[in-house]
Amino acid sequence: MPLVHAFDPPERFVVGTVGPPGARTFFLQARSGARITSIALEKQQVEVLSERVDELLDEVMRAEETTTLIPAVAPFDQIDNDPLEQPIEEEFRAGTMTLSWEVASERLVIEVFPFTEAAVVSPDQLDEDLAEPEPDEIFMVRLTAGWARAFVARARNVVSAGRPDCPFCGNPVDPDGHLCVRANGFRRREPQ
Repeated sequence: MPLVHAFDPPERFVVGTVGPPGARTFFLQARSGARITSIALEKQQVEVLSERVDELLDEVMRAEETTTLIPAVAPFDQIDNDPLEQPIEEEFRAGTMTLSWEVASERLVIEVFPFTEAAVVSPDQLDEDLAEPEPDEIFMVRLTAGWARAFVARARNVVSAGRPDCPFCGNPVDPDGHLCVRANGFRRREPQ
């Protein structure tokens, strides 16, 4: 039986970072009372999670059978720009994530499962019928639609607060520039 870090609902659920741009570690963090759970994840996982949450809420909003009030944008009073709670103690690194909408409770459910090497499938295993390994832990959060939109707004701000993208190749530009593949290896610098 896996250990479940459940927050239904959390007092706070945010994404944040530790470290300077280019070397940031991203965390999902939930708090209820004195209990804090922090899950490490990649920047791309934050981007995809926030996009999918937004898309799912839009689908629920358009559904004819929906009686729930789904805000189109994050309610101002639910936006959270405070830093992550301290101390930050990583429970696990995120692997697979799932999203769903619970009609009965009118809540968005986010489940995060730990990354494991056993879940990695090589190209020669694609046709095999592989059993999904049972996770040791699960991080689960149930959010109202308003809190979910606020999570999306913060996630977008956190992701965009990193290094700027090169206007030529789209790769991140470090403060001292980068080798731009579109400029045949010449070093491009961020405009001052």
